[in-house]
Amino acid sequence: MKTLIIAEKPDMGRTIAAVMEPRAKNNRTYLEGEKYIVTWAIGHLLGLAEPDAYDAKYKRWNIQDLPIIPEQFKIVPNPKTKDQLKMIGELAKRCNAIVNACDAGREGQYIFALIQQQLKLRQPVKRLWISDLTAESIATGFERLRDASEFEFLTQAARARSEADWLIGMNASRAFTTRHNTLLSVGRVQTPVLALIHDREKEIEAFQSQTFYDVWAEFKQDQIKYKGTWQGDRLTKPEEAEEIAAAVRGKTGHITKYDTKQTKEYPFKLYDLTLLQREANAKYGYSAKKTLDVAQALYERHKVISYPRTNSNYVTEQNIDGMHKALRMLGTGPYAELAQQANPNLVHKQNKSVCNPSRVEDHHAILPTLKRPGTLSKEEQNIYDLIIRRFLSHFFPPAEYKMHTVMTQVDKHLFKTSIKELLSLGWKVVLSKADQDKGKKSKAAKKEEEEETDEWTDKKFEIDAGRQVDCIRAEMKEKATQPPKSYTEGTLLKAMESAGKQMENEELREVMKDAGLGTPATRAATIERLKKVGYIEMKGKKILITDKGKMAIELIRHAGVDLLASPEMTGQWERRLHQISKGEAAQEKFMDNVKRFTLSIIDKVKQQPPAPANAFGEETRGKRAGGKGSTRSADASGQTAAKGTRVPAGRGSSAGSATLERASDAAASAAGAARGSSSGSSGASPSRREALGSCPRSSCGGSIIEGRKGYGCSHYKQGCGFVVWKEYAGKQITETMLKSLLTKGQTQLLSFKRKDGSTVKARIVLNEPGTGQLSVREEI
Repeated sequence: MKTLIIAEKPDMGRTIAAVMEPRAKNNRTYLEGEKYIVTWAIGHLLGLAEPDAYDAKYKRWNIQDLPIIPEQFKIVPNPKTKDQLKMIGELAKRCNAIVNACDAGREGQYIFALIQQQLKLRQPVKRLWISDLTAESIATGFERLRDASEFEFLTQAARARSEADWLIGMNASRAFTTRHNTLLSVGRVQTPVLALIHDREKEIEAFQSQTFYDVWAEFKQDQIKYKGTWQGDRLTKPEEAEEIAAAVRGKTGHITKYDTKQTKEYPFKLYDLTLLQREANAKYGYSAKKTLDVAQALYERHKVISYPRTNSNYVTEQNIDGMHKALRMLGTGPYAELAQQANPNLVHKQNKSVCNPSRVEDHHAILPTLKRPGTLSKEEQNIYDLIIRRFLSHFFPPAEYKMHTVMTQVDKHLFKTSIKELLSLGWKVVLSKADQDKGKKSKAAKKEEEEETDEWTDKKFEIDAGRQVDCIRAEMKEKATQPPKSYTEGTLLKAMESAGKQMENEELREVMKDAGLGTPATRAATIERLKKVGYIEMKGKKILITDKGKMAIELIRHAGVDLLASPEMTGQWERRLHQISKGEAAQEKFMDNVKRFTLSIIDKVKQQPPAPANAFGEETRGKRAGGKGSTRSADASGQTAAKGTRVPAGRGSSAGSATLERASDAAASAAGAARGSSSGSSGASPSRREALGSCPRSSCGGSIIEGRKGYGCSHYKQGCGFVVWKEYAGKQITETMLKSLLTKGQTQLLSFKRKDGSTVKARIVLNEPGTGQLSVREEI
């Protein structure tokens, strides 16, 4: 008999098959070779059942029916992918061994565990645990397959995370929603994140700007000119500042103190996911989700970077040789000049700023693989460029500076000057010219606010401390204290990562020093969820809280369940889940504590008076918790219940929030809007449009029709999410190309232009028949 390999996604499965069974027969939902059958999940094929699976009364949202605490959690197939689940079961019957090749992390472990549970798979299981999808890593990983029993504790942690989130999300969301007659999503991660945004906006609203005055003077000695800032108590009267400026202007001064010291600036840490998301947001304005999606494509589809959902900025000793090989690979191509200047000897096992095994858990920092990129989109190229330049920086010496501190006295007034003189650019040569210039400008802007050090990069600073200087200019400048800045996605990610570090309680701060809000893999989804449920909105890069978001936090805090809005709870959870994954804590005890907390939430919300109908802002006024067509009743005590509101268990930090998103959104908006082909604009219903082919999604039975932006399935209202966009990888997908994708799984041979100007022959390939996801495959 054969061995069944179960990957997490189709693209990953095909990549593994290309290495382990290069001559495998392609059967659309699996590939079969002589030794292995390779198939895949499509993300989560199963999830925790909705409350009405335990009792029909839960179809109606009623606070008196809470809490909902199942004795044993049920799992149910995702109706959109149930055919693939069935296929895995049929394939398993033909195999006597299984390899779990899902993502090497907690969620990947959970995806496989649910499949194994639902299908009652009894075959012995081995675990593939790799950090990138290159052929070399896959082959090595199969040579070193690990026993599934090694990951039993990780599976327990994954189950505990999912079930605990279900309990909090389902119960707290239903309690607050029914009590206050408005859809209120509550989650163990999303709610403290919303509280961070709420509290920052409160600080900004309460801020009162104060005007003050600075005095600066410019001094000259021979050909050297430098500026200094007046030293003294803050000046609040303009006449005082002008008096000082007039007193020193045109006068002679002397240097009372002159210190110099050599300093070094080392490369920034290698990227983990959160750091990559923060910098992509700052440089390109990408949302956290966009950066994650692009990085995932670079990992899965292009195979040019290692596993991106990592929380480590370091590598292990085993990675050093691979880093040297990657450097040699970069020695030809667009990064050749930098790679050839690099010094391989600087990256070694004793370099703790790079190699620190104690700081690596499941996955090392994001690294380039040995595969050269083919045709990348603009976004993919931008993220890849960030990763490559950060990687290369560690093969260069530190930047070196000479710090000058000059104290200049004119009359009785003292001025301070700080100058950072560049001696050697070091690793900063890897930064693009635009980034180097941008760095100078941002420092100059900061200098305006904080009197930051003046940086000299193109000339030498030389001054004789024993000689006099002339004050050639002196001016006062009016300034104002600035409020805290609204969060951007980048700064919010940083706040989520370090949430526990701001705690006043020293013991709790120590407990949470390595735990933040959520995980690198879930933070982007948390921000997106807050947008979707109407708690926050974007204004450019700024994140602003809505009236509904403000009210949600205030209600939670006034109910006496402040812990729901505090980083403390989720940080403690992540720490405990980590301990469970290592066998250092018991899953059962953790779940008992979660159940007790759930009971206390329900008790306190029941005692809370309902919020006024207009407390949530215009955008939510009149919305019912059950969405379109739902009804709600309220008794004299303010008790409320919604009919028809179903709350499916969701992946991520809040099971309940996935529900509320579905309840508050019009069902038809999803596929129709995605295709840009609503009947209102086209004047034609899907059934009257010309069919371009059959939907390749298993058991769908729909036809592919043309929309404004893409080609989608006519059964989108029944839940089919298949869509092929009209533009991909710089090419327009014509009807001829589409028909070729539907019948053959690939287009004819096309020419693509690389960034360096060269061309390459490749085909556009239909990766996922279930969704329409495409990729570019080069012809060798």
